[in-house]
Amino acid sequence: MKLADKTTTAVSLVKASLKRIEETQDKNIFTFVDKERALKRAAEIDQKIQNGEDAGCLAGVPFALKANFLSTHRPADASAKILTEFLSPIDSTTAEKLEKAGAICMGCVNLDAFAHGSSTENSYFGPTKNAYDDERVAGGSSGGSAVAVALDCVQFATGSDTGGSIRQPASFNGVFGIKPTYGAISRYGVVAMASSLDVIGFFTKSAEDLDLLMSVTAGQDPKDQTTLPDFYGTDDVALKKKSIGYVKEFMESPALDSEIKTALESKLAELKKQGYKIVELSMPTLEYALAAYYIIQPAEVASNLSRYDGVRYGFRTENLKSEDKTPLDLLFENTRSEGFMRENKRRIMIGNFVLSSGFYDAYFLKAAKARTLIIQEFEKAFKEVDAILSPVSPNPAFRLGEKVSDPVAMYLEDVMSVPVNLAGVPAVAFPVGKSKTGLPLGLQLIGPRRSDKNLIKLSGELA
Repeated sequence: MKLADKTTTAVSLVKASLKRIEETQDKNIFTFVDKERALKRAAEIDQKIQNGEDAGCLAGVPFALKANFLSTHRPADASAKILTEFLSPIDSTTAEKLEKAGAICMGCVNLDAFAHGSSTENSYFGPTKNAYDDERVAGGSSGGSAVAVALDCVQFATGSDTGGSIRQPASFNGVFGIKPTYGAISRYGVVAMASSLDVIGFFTKSAEDLDLLMSVTAGQDPKDQTTLPDFYGTDDVALKKKSIGYVKEFMESPALDSEIKTALESKLAELKKQGYKIVELSMPTLEYALAAYYIIQPAEVASNLSRYDGVRYGFRTENLKSEDKTPLDLLFENTRSEGFMRENKRRIMIGNFVLSSGFYDAYFLKAAKARTLIIQEFEKAFKEVDAILSPVSPNPAFRLGEKVSDPVAMYLEDVMSVPVNLAGVPAVAFPVGKSKTGLPLGLQLIGPRRSDKNLIKLSGELA
């Protein structure tokens, strides 16, 4: 990661970033560019360096915030119409820590509205295009973050990962992406999607940069009761068994692209040459992970989105005329009808259904029990292996518009990423080359809780 010093100034780094953002406007990456504040902060950091003061371990490094990270300095709309013009009274803990370390936020980048999606096509601001092919999706929900890093608009970007939203776009755009152990980084100040699954992470071009960002941001936060005491770099679970597993059911899946399968087999062979024992793991419970996820996640989505009513903040309908409904009923109904996108509404409806009287036991409770079995299956696997090497997604980036009208096809994109979130374990996506058509290919390393640092190191060796 290029830092500002007496030979490379923060102002020059910010100006280069602004130039690159301008050059890539056709990709629809940024929803807001904070030019004036970025240049002002850069000048302040340069002055600190000239005065011999400590400017931080990220001095002058330009970065982008996924637009669901709250900030007092820029819009916090989560790419959703219902949050347009919302200015947050707080800053996210992650953004605060990064700026305290000297990093400079260049602005907000696009995502699926409220992070609901796997392609960044569900954004109020329109889709972000893949870094390598304008006819392909960027992945989602953190598509803007991945493309911003891949095209050198910034040196790193924040992301959130609820079911693969960092790892899948990282894979589709040829960059590194980490989904840390649940609770490793504070979620305070990030618009909630599904609170028991949401995790904060990063996109970079190297494993070393991921390591640096984790060391800056990991740790307990009194504003987020789910955060863990800081373990990063102190008591990380070491790779002691010299054993790597792969999931038999994933390898045998007819949906798995042949080039991704070949890349996985090649990396397993590479690991074997390095002295690792390669173990085939049968994890049959993972077959139920996608179904369990799309019950638990919409249930939590429905709960989290109930706060958007047009009264307290964000978009408010102007359509309040009706002969048979009160203005208050119309305010709620029309604000949500006009402000939420189709995918948001779909998840709210599914979530309310599975939580409704008479269906809770049949759906949500069963999904919660399945989640427990998935957690136990990972725990059993990690008694035998240090880590699991897996595809992130069954295929490389698909075409824009190909799956957006077919929710089931879109949800199936998450089949190999959601088990990690249900289990709360860390995973690192890393690039492994290109397809015959020039599209990036990526894999993920999954490890036991608190093995984040060692997963990052191993991913760097394999990339």
